[in-house]
Amino acid sequence: MNTACVILAAGLGKRMRSRLAKVLHPVLDRPMLLYPVELALRLRCRPVVVVAGHQEETVRQLLGGRFGAGVRVVRQWPPRGTGHALLMARPALPRTGRLLVLCGDVPLLTAAEVARLRRGARDTAVAFLTARLSDPSGYGRVVRDGRGEVLRIVEHADAGAAERRIDEINTGVYLLDLAFVHSTIGALRAGNAQREFYLTDLVAEARKRSRAVAGIEVDDAELVLGINTRLELARAEEILSARLARALSRRGVTIHQPSSTRLCADVRAGRDSEILPGCQFSGRVRLGRGCRIGPYAVLRDCAVGDGASIGPFCVLEDCVVGKDARVGPFSRLRPGAVLGPEVHVGNFVEVKKSRLGRGSKANHLTYLGDAVVGRGVNVGAGTITCNYDGTHKHPTVIEDGAFIGSDTQLVAPVRVGKNAVIGAGTTVTNDVPAEALAVSRVKQTHVPGYARRRRR
Repeated sequence: MNTACVILAAGLGKRMRSRLAKVLHPVLDRPMLLYPVELALRLRCRPVVVVAGHQEETVRQLLGGRFGAGVRVVRQWPPRGTGHALLMARPALPRTGRLLVLCGDVPLLTAAEVARLRRGARDTAVAFLTARLSDPSGYGRVVRDGRGEVLRIVEHADAGAAERRIDEINTGVYLLDLAFVHSTIGALRAGNAQREFYLTDLVAEARKRSRAVAGIEVDDAELVLGINTRLELARAEEILSARLARALSRRGVTIHQPSSTRLCADVRAGRDSEILPGCQFSGRVRLGRGCRIGPYAVLRDCAVGDGASIGPFCVLEDCVVGKDARVGPFSRLRPGAVLGPEVHVGNFVEVKKSRLGRGSKANHLTYLGDAVVGRGVNVGAGTITCNYDGTHKHPTVIEDGAFIGSDTQLVAPVRVGKNAVIGAGTTVTNDVPAEALAVSRVKQTHVPGYARRRRR
């Protein structure tokens, strides 16, 4: 049986106190709305319809750019409740089959919980996930009879004193019979404290029509709770990062003190890699086998080859580190940096939009920008590529085997030939031929007795 999906994403999110729509706030660097959308696509739901309101055009651009026609966005404005949201989506839905309803602010839900819902939803008009909370304030309560059958869902604002003592809450995740939805959604009324059309009223409608209703309780309430505040967002990031850490550990990766490490949603790591405390990952991160990262390294959109080491307090962004390379401590690799195999980049070295060939070394206090460095090159401490003339960037090329002495300035555009040697303290303004020595220094002069006279 085909399953369609509607994702409710039109809420204002006032408790976030933000200009940004709540569902666009990042959770581990990805808008939280992407989590339920991608879950629906993994579950092969067709169609997937997102109901957006506040900043609907931004939501449309986000989803269109990522999923194209695979996800449809419909507008709900003004927001008049969850039932009204489903009414707005109804024209995009098939007449028969099943309808999975997800919330755009619930990024932690897993396919396993949806499978549990499906198992419990057989022959029902309405099935939904429930959870038990020590403090259920603000959530709709699930009212059952003495046999445990669901009678209705009462929203917090409409609940009486006895109903507010119920600790079982509605999570907002439903599996509905589509024929039932089409026949009843238009009959919902806004006769409640918030003057909204409640999707939860479908439970009472099903009971009136003698249709089966099921409330399926989850084991872990945190997986189905929505994000309404920034503290809840931070907690969701902790849970997702811990989930990723467990998955990596099962694949042979050691994560030392995972509670201090922030992983990203799109991370992969090979066997026998180690991630030390305090590391921060974001974007798309790929680690090969046997890597060692950190402690306190920051990686964003990086690929690190087998056996490579990223030392303490390194910052890497949009770069590639080759097999068995060593970076750090205190190194910065900026966008466009590509380190070949066995390259060494040491403390207080910055590399931007540059390629370093196999076995080249820049171990101390160096800036390499817009440079192509060949194989086996030694770049001495304090070397700088002067790549910017105030208007344009210019390239530096250092060919295989060159030796760049300490405190050298390479004024681009410039080329250093194969196996050339640059003497310490040289300012290179012209191309250096292969095998040549380049030295530019002021002649050293001694003034006898100068220090003695200066002290008088």
